[in-house]
Amino acid sequence: TGFSTALSQTPSISSISSEGREDLQVNQLETQMWIKPDIQKTDVDFSEILNAIQEIAKDVNVFFDELEGVNSPSKDDDSLLHHGNLTSTSDDASRLEVVGEEVPDKNKTNGLYFRDGKCRIDYILVYRKSNPQTEKREVFERNIRAEGLQMEKESSLTNSDIMFVKLHAPWEVLGKYAELMNVRMPFRRKIYYLHRRYKFMNRIEKQISRFRGWLPRKPMKLDKETLPDLEENDCYTAPFSQQRIHHFIIHNKDTFFNNATRSRIVHHILQRVKYEEGKNKIGLNRLLSNGSYEAAFPLHEGSYRSKNSIKTHGAENHRHLLYECWASWGVWYKYQPLDLVRRYFGEKIGLYFAWLGWYTGMLFPAAFIGLFVFLYGVTTLNHCQVSKEVCQATDIIMCPICDKYCPFMRLSDSCVYAKVTHLFDNGATVFFAVFMAVWATVFLEFWKRRRAVIAYDWDLIDWEEEEEEIRPQFEAKYSKKERMNPISGKPEPYQAFADKCSRLIVSASGIFFMICVVIAAVFGIVIYRVVTVSTFAAFKWALIRNNSQVATTGTAVCINFCIIMLLNVLYEKVALFLTNLEQPRTESEWENSFTLKMFLFQFVNLNSSTFYIAFFLGRFTGHPGAYLRLINRWRLEECHPSGCLIDLCMQMGIIMVLKQTWNNFMELGYPLIQNWWTRRKLRQEYGTQRKASFPQWEKDYNLQPMNAYGLFDEYLEMILQFGFTTIFVAAFPLAPLLALLNNIIEIRLDAYKFVTQWRRPLASRAKDIGIWYGILEGIGILSVITNAFVIAVTSDFIPRLVYAYKYGPCAGQGEAGQKCMVGYVNASLSVFLVSDFENRSEPTSNGSEFSGSPLKYCRYRDYRDPPHSPVPYGYTLQFWHVLAARLAFIIVFEHLVFCIKHLISYLIPDLPKDLRDRMRREKYLIQEMMYEAELERLQKERKERKKNGKSYHNEWP
Repeated sequence: TGFSTALSQTPSISSISSEGREDLQVNQLETQMWIKPDIQKTDVDFSEILNAIQEIAKDVNVFFDELEGVNSPSKDDDSLLHHGNLTSTSDDASRLEVVGEEVPDKNKTNGLYFRDGKCRIDYILVYRKSNPQTEKREVFERNIRAEGLQMEKESSLTNSDIMFVKLHAPWEVLGKYAELMNVRMPFRRKIYYLHRRYKFMNRIEKQISRFRGWLPRKPMKLDKETLPDLEENDCYTAPFSQQRIHHFIIHNKDTFFNNATRSRIVHHILQRVKYEEGKNKIGLNRLLSNGSYEAAFPLHEGSYRSKNSIKTHGAENHRHLLYECWASWGVWYKYQPLDLVRRYFGEKIGLYFAWLGWYTGMLFPAAFIGLFVFLYGVTTLNHCQVSKEVCQATDIIMCPICDKYCPFMRLSDSCVYAKVTHLFDNGATVFFAVFMAVWATVFLEFWKRRRAVIAYDWDLIDWEEEEEEIRPQFEAKYSKKERMNPISGKPEPYQAFADKCSRLIVSASGIFFMICVVIAAVFGIVIYRVVTVSTFAAFKWALIRNNSQVATTGTAVCINFCIIMLLNVLYEKVALFLTNLEQPRTESEWENSFTLKMFLFQFVNLNSSTFYIAFFLGRFTGHPGAYLRLINRWRLEECHPSGCLIDLCMQMGIIMVLKQTWNNFMELGYPLIQNWWTRRKLRQEYGTQRKASFPQWEKDYNLQPMNAYGLFDEYLEMILQFGFTTIFVAAFPLAPLLALLNNIIEIRLDAYKFVTQWRRPLASRAKDIGIWYGILEGIGILSVITNAFVIAVTSDFIPRLVYAYKYGPCAGQGEAGQKCMVGYVNASLSVFLVSDFENRSEPTSNGSEFSGSPLKYCRYRDYRDPPHSPVPYGYTLQFWHVLAARLAFIIVFEHLVFCIKHLISYLIPDLPKDLRDRMRREKYLIQEMMYEAELERLQKERKERKKNGKSYHNEWP
């Protein structure tokens, strides 16, 4: 809630009751006690505590007499990096004086300030002297100075051709643009109050706390006693206003705006400075794209390493603090310090890590249940009647799975595959599919609650898109057409409806074309599988010849992965072109549009082959003697005698492992190698000691820049993983476990990368994870449908169920145990007369190696009549029963799971009740504070008028 909202909704000041004033006094006393961490954290005697409380009471009285003198002493951003927290305003002031005397000499050598040691570097621009765009840079830099920014240039120590432009925003510029950008700043510490508890609840809480005392300390929480730097500012905030500057807590103008906010303001200015005459000649981004500047970035706050321990000497800077309690591998089991991440990198990156941590935590129950399903398959493997019959079927000869070169084979040869299939396709699979569909809904619903709490704690509740600035490219393109903004009432560039529709139609056509390219690539993989299975069947090596189908599937998956990675490069360029063609209005709209395109491309690219294996492989092959062929030439691929589920498991396992390994290498391994090579060259040229003395801008320039699309790659990797974890989880129950293990490593990899390997990204605000949430909901809905089809179509769950209840030994008895599955394998195989083979399908071997004489009959997976029946090879009644059961299962499963999902969504509120109460309480207290602040200011003005001898009639109050 901001000043404008609070003042517009408040009644007259005279309406404040004495009870409300007393309540405010009590709350202020609680606040003053809350900000005395030394009393809580150090060992002092009782008399010292009493003296401290008396001093606090005096401060409370001063609060109502001299309001400006008693604002709760808020620690500035940099003061969080030292031991011992301030307990009084006088201590704060004295410390600031000491710092003001000592800092400049130190600042001259740490590379974070101008040469005078006073002006902090807020932004760095890098260019080469040999670059021909000199005139554009000079105009741009003149306009920068005209905006009020201070500038200082310095040549690189390693390359005389490289120049660094150091930018500093003085207080006047920061105040002006902070007001324009609606930057929210602290004006009073938050007041906490105890909820009213009933006696029964108090007793329960006492018992729980007593039980917790027997347990070991929470190992996953960061130790705030040994790391005092983890204390955070917790203040009410409001949009900064220079007219109401007396309301804000300002102890030091140099540190009032933290480094992330200062860099964001400077970047905002640079994006709106012209470098040439013309409507499109504006902004830093265009100068970076045309090569006028080589790089632009805010500085890291010093080194992330220190010779001294953080527990004894404190953190050297915020970067060092983040490395020790977040990016270090030694704290992989700890919770993330999200407030520190947000303070250093901004809300957008903080929300990403908050979501990633929440997703990883929610994977624990899914991974546990998935592992249980797998172990259930392991324990019941020896009792599985179907696997036993397959392993004992030495007398059942299967027809060849390809033309000519594929031999006849015993069904018992696929014993291993039948056992592996049972590990993933057993009685617990259906339960796990339902559980994962419900889990996806619970994950998203509770994330909404978690996001609401984070948005409140980070002061993002009132931050709306209307406050987001228009993209410079949009502003330059449509500057001639303007209309009034219905919210702000100010004129702004306007894109005509016809222009917008035409651009969207072209963009949609491009998306459709690229999806067709993906389908064409899948078609190529299908042809490869069809052609290669015969080649591997005629291979010289017996190992490959006997496992031709597995070899075909394995090589096809690897080739498919290579095609996926190659097409991703093309998709990125096409998506970027189409997004820029649409001309989105704001940065968030640009990101959402680009994200949707890239997700569609990569999702179809990554999952198209998986969908083919799950739902099309072996479904439309025909039968021996009448095979369906591709282009009337290649016989379509059949499933393994043990079913198609083993192919689907192999596809998912290989793609998931290879994709995550490749992503982790590209995210961390590639920057590590590049940075190592850069450091090696510097050591060879200048030595280790000279390299250590480089200024901070030189060190940061040698780091790798953040991805041009921000957090897109990080989100995309996790969203695609979420798809693998949910969409085909019925075929691969270990997917959540693999995802969990990967994410535990991923969090620390990303943290290490952000802190040590990348230049500091620009801090930006965001209210949520954007369009990714809608994509997650879409994946959750799709997962219900795909899992229903995987269970009904791909697995043998429904055929076994139909056999047990209708055709097995227990038919009509209402039982479906293992004893009811006797004879299932024989009932699921049809008979084929070998002499009915087509000429081009007839195998080179006659099968005499099995019985000493040529085979007359072979078996194949299908429900068809025998060759001597009135309708040879026609569908049996069992086929239609299985088909009807499959369709019925799909309908019942989908409706049941969707009902459960909607019920859970309805029962779980998006906003926790305690948070709603806190927000209402905060709104009330802010109004009270505003009344008191305004009343005190008017009383001061009245006293000043009386001193000056001026008086007015009807003065208020």
